[in-house]
Amino acid sequence: MNPMPKPPRRDWTIIVLMAMLAALIVASFAALPLKWREFFTVEAINSSLELLAGFAPPETGLPFLTKTFQATLETLAMSGLGTLLAVILGLAFSLPASGRFGAAPRAAVRALLNVLRSIPELVWASIMLIAAGLGPLGGTLALAAHTAGVLGRLFADSLENAAPLPEQTLRTNGASAGAAFFYATLPQTLPQMMSYTLYRWENNIRAAAILGVVGAGGLGQMLKYHLSLFQMPLAATVIIAMLLLVALVDGISFAMRRALTR
Repeated sequence: MNPMPKPPRRDWTIIVLMAMLAALIVASFAALPLKWREFFTVEAINSSLELLAGFAPPETGLPFLTKTFQATLETLAMSGLGTLLAVILGLAFSLPASGRFGAAPRAAVRALLNVLRSIPELVWASIMLIAAGLGPLGGTLALAAHTAGVLGRLFADSLENAAPLPEQTLRTNGASAGAAFFYATLPQTLPQMMSYTLYRWENNIRAAAILGVVGAGGLGQMLKYHLSLFQMPLAATVIIAMLLLVALVDGISFAMRRALTR
């Protein structure tokens, strides 16, 4: 009779990390002055209901709907162009970041990507608006800068995780480094890269709608303007346009990802 195999060793690293994470969560709740009781008082509930009632009914006049539609197109264009620029930069960064040009360029480019994605879109927008002025250009560049850091890292990881044998086989048979990359490695990672790109485009739609708060144009700028004047019905129309735009892009992205994975 064969003896039972020994149980695998317990990985205490995971347990320690989970315990530290739980302690951090408990410490966060203990340190923050969260006044839950005041949030659920009758006065707070009545104030919230009164505010929500001010949004109804939304503004449906044709001139304002036309203006909202134009701002929607502007927000869509900001997110699309910002994502496209980020894809181009991300692909350029991913080659050295994946270690194809040595360890030193890999470390330097990955440090740059960490900086790009660590700075939030709103901070990038504040910087770009100083250089480019108010309007959608600053918002587009802000989305491109932040998203390039995210996609560059994801693309680099995809290239590193690709099976090296097909590219090595082409190189052994006399193919150039560029041809081997485009015919062997890139086709392996392209579906995953496309999925990452579509997901970031969805995020950039939401981010583009918010960047208008700092003057980057689009629906966000309209929302800030009407809320600051307490024009709640007009703000409600802008919010509905945001929701419809996000739902539309989510649907398009889902259909494209499904087509890629078939």
